[in-house]
Amino acid sequence: MDWINTLVEGVLAGALYALFAAGLSLVFGVMRLVNLAHGDFIVLAAYFAYALVAALGLPPLLTLMLVVPLMAGLGYVLQRGLLNRTLGQGILSPLLVTFGLSIILQNGMMQVFSANTRRLHLGSLEVASLHVLPGLSVGWYPLLVLVVAVALIGLMQMLLFRTRLGAALRASSDDIETVRLMGVDSRHLFAVATGLAMAIAAVAGVLMAAKTNFDPMAGPSRLIYAFEAVIIGGMGSLWGTLIGGMVVGIAQAVGGAINPGWQILAGHLAFLAILVAAPRGLFPRTV
Repeated sequence: MDWINTLVEGVLAGALYALFAAGLSLVFGVMRLVNLAHGDFIVLAAYFAYALVAALGLPPLLTLMLVVPLMAGLGYVLQRGLLNRTLGQGILSPLLVTFGLSIILQNGMMQVFSANTRRLHLGSLEVASLHVLPGLSVGWYPLLVLVVAVALIGLMQMLLFRTRLGAALRASSDDIETVRLMGVDSRHLFAVATGLAMAIAAVAGVLMAAKTNFDPMAGPSRLIYAFEAVIIGGMGSLWGTLIGGMVVGIAQAVGGAINPGWQILAGHLAFLAILVAAPRGLFPRTV
């Protein structure tokens, strides 16, 4: 039963990693843009939620109603005003610009919020659990994170494959020049994609803030987990991203059960092993 508990813990942790990765996967799949500031935007969303709780006394999860549209708008403006200028100039320009954004965000959050760790507190929900089997209980909050991750990724899948916007996004991923010839404003389309990615990052940031401590320098570690989930799942596959996040989470849980010092290392080793065995990931959609 101890190992079953470990596997369940890994799956639930992996759901949060999948949320970290979903927006990153969307932006890369549409624009081939690797956003090195993605983890910092997740942390920024957490700080926005923390500020709303402190200033207005809102329940932590209700801050999503304000943080999600705020981050979506920020993503749209950022892509339209800055990142669009880097596209089509090779992979180095977006990397340098988003790396610079990462440094600016980290230092800006440090100046505004200090280096102290923060956390959103959910009261009784933090310790409430569902008794499943003798010796096996599942926390209600991690279960909520899993449900949100599956629901969001399912909605993104429906958006991409059952709407005109999704068809335009997929077409721009395949052949942006043809899409432009059809009269589509690619600058607006890319900005919408980044806005959607930022909205998902906002959900991930708020849920993360209620699960663990965070500080201004927490972004790079979230970015690494997101990259690992995307690459394990396969570039361009949202459901693969969910599986990739769970693989990382299970590996960390098993490593931690063997030796607490091996928890993070085990996740990285699992990532490297899968990368060697399947360089394109488990469920690749993008070549």
